[in-house]
Amino acid sequence: MREMGNAVEVSRLTKMYGSVKALDDVSFNIEADKIYGLLGRNGAGKTTIMHIITAQLFASEGKVKVFGEAPYENNRVLEQICFIKESQKYPDTFRIVDVLAMAETFFPNWDREYAGALLEDFRLPLKRRMKQLSRGMLSSVGIIVGLASRAPLTIFDEPYLGLDAVARSLFYDRMIEDYAEHPRTVVLSTHLIDEVSRILEHIIVIDNGRIMIDEEAEALRGRAYSIAGTAASVETFAAGRTALDQSTFGPLVTATFMGVLDGTVRQQAEKLGLNLVPVTLQQLVVQLTKSNSGRKETNA
Repeated sequence: MREMGNAVEVSRLTKMYGSVKALDDVSFNIEADKIYGLLGRNGAGKTTIMHIITAQLFASEGKVKVFGEAPYENNRVLEQICFIKESQKYPDTFRIVDVLAMAETFFPNWDREYAGALLEDFRLPLKRRMKQLSRGMLSSVGIIVGLASRAPLTIFDEPYLGLDAVARSLFYDRMIEDYAEHPRTVVLSTHLIDEVSRILEHIIVIDNGRIMIDEEAEALRGRAYSIAGTAASVETFAAGRTALDQSTFGPLVTATFMGVLDGTVRQQAEKLGLNLVPVTLQQLVVQLTKSNSGRKETNA
């Protein structure tokens, strides 16, 4: 039985960049030893949240606790966090072997043998300089550091950039395997929602600096559905319901609704001659966030 409790507690967090409100009164908890998806559009506030949790940014208002303590200038907390950033920079002279040696000094739970096995899995040239690596190789180095750190709180910000489908699948498989043997809190910030949805236990969706969804992944699966048919049939079905989205293609109208796809819904759709399909997690997130403006924020 996994020990429960909160690894991260965020309370009424606000972050201003000049006159731009990047985070707007955000509150949520991240339970220990679970895999979270931190999802949302570019500029939604995801990276700002991750930087504040890892003490790389100060909040304008609100409080953050990591393992029960404020993370700022707190080595007890910071040594328990591994944050793999999409834009991680390295000294020009560093080789892959140097990055791994440095990581070993940072992370108390570092597993050198496991890091070596991951190097073989991802076929990385140990002596090559970081500045000579492809985008995919850089991502692979970050993945190895994140997994081999065995940090109690491990955060991956867009960890898959430049990786092909085989390498991404390898990452997910290795993460799940090692998580089963060495439980810790993992936060994945990613755009490939459907690809990672099978491994996520809890979903947090942020849009325009505010939390839109904070729910168990299982509860969200099957939460929405789409119908398609003639305009008259869709209009009849939609009576008393609020559509998340509606589009027209020639004589065909498609509409998406929040709700459980139960027998009553199926019977009504069948009677009206409508095609009925469940909405994937990625489609649900897109529908919930597409109507909001894609406001830009600094490093958000």
